[in-house]
Amino acid sequence: MILFLIAMGAIWGLGSWAGLPKPLRIGLTTAVFILILLTHAVFPPGHPLPALLGGSFAGWATLAGALVLVALYARGLAWLRARAADPAPGPGPQVATQGSFSPAELDRYARHIVLREVGGPGQKALKNARVLVVGAGGLGSPVLLYLAAAGVGTIGVIDDDEVSNSNLQRQVIHRDADIGLAKVFSAQAAMTAQNPHVTVRPYNRRLSEEIAEALFAEYDLVLEGSDNFATRYLVNRVAAKLGIPVVGGAISQWEGQLAVWDPAHGAPCYQCVFPEAPAEGLAPTCAQAGVIGPLPGVIGTMMATEAIKLITGAGEPLRARLLLWDGLDAEPRVIRTAPRKGCPVCG
Repeated sequence: MILFLIAMGAIWGLGSWAGLPKPLRIGLTTAVFILILLTHAVFPPGHPLPALLGGSFAGWATLAGALVLVALYARGLAWLRARAADPAPGPGPQVATQGSFSPAELDRYARHIVLREVGGPGQKALKNARVLVVGAGGLGSPVLLYLAAAGVGTIGVIDDDEVSNSNLQRQVIHRDADIGLAKVFSAQAAMTAQNPHVTVRPYNRRLSEEIAEALFAEYDLVLEGSDNFATRYLVNRVAAKLGIPVVGGAISQWEGQLAVWDPAHGAPCYQCVFPEAPAEGLAPTCAQAGVIGPLPGVIGTMMATEAIKLITGAGEPLRARLLLWDGLDAEPRVIRTAPRKGCPVCG
């Protein structure tokens, strides 16, 4: 063993001082290990040469295997970091580089980066994405938390409501201490606490016809989780005009639905499938009809998943499909949809 340590010291210490390239030093180390293993394999245990080297064949083989595993781990980690920073074509779309990932971000998003459908380019697309979320309530809560956790670079949230005690049964982004605070500021605090690497833009006001177009133009994607039909039709109309896809969700009691409304890519818009708002009383609000607490989490996390798919180019988004979820019977159903001829928004 002493001879081995001397040999390693000579190869790495003197080799570094002499300027020997690293691959050559690795090759010499490998040659020494092979020589030691061959000595133990060829000569009997009682022979003076194996005794001079010390140990046994099994012991040296185990040490060699451990060093190989360490080298492979280091190489894999270096490959992972290079892949995250590489804007070359990959599973996701190519995007312009806007700053590199910090070591903390690489570690945070490692489970995304190793996904074949996301990879480094997909995570870079998330970092460069600008997403607007309409509503910071039941659906907005999981949507905002998971978009922030996923590393979406810029997230806007618009809502004019304040946190109330009755919200806390389902709106998990808010806390008891936030009661009375504007929902957008409560959400901003939770998102930046979860991921300080993202930028959150809070808009503490109601979405209106006057501001919608200018606001939407600053974003690539809109997620709509409001609790009224007027806002849904407004979001649909403005987004369709600008060619921006909308991930829309709705919940009531035990049931939820979501879809990607994207007429710019041949899919129907919201008004194609729902031409008119239902008569008053036919679609009661959550305050009137109630809603089971985890349901917004189920639909909201699926909305966030659809957003990530749209940004990274992974999988098949819910374009031209309406997903219905019955939480009481745990039964999903998908309905095919199509653009409606004569639709006043996109027809």
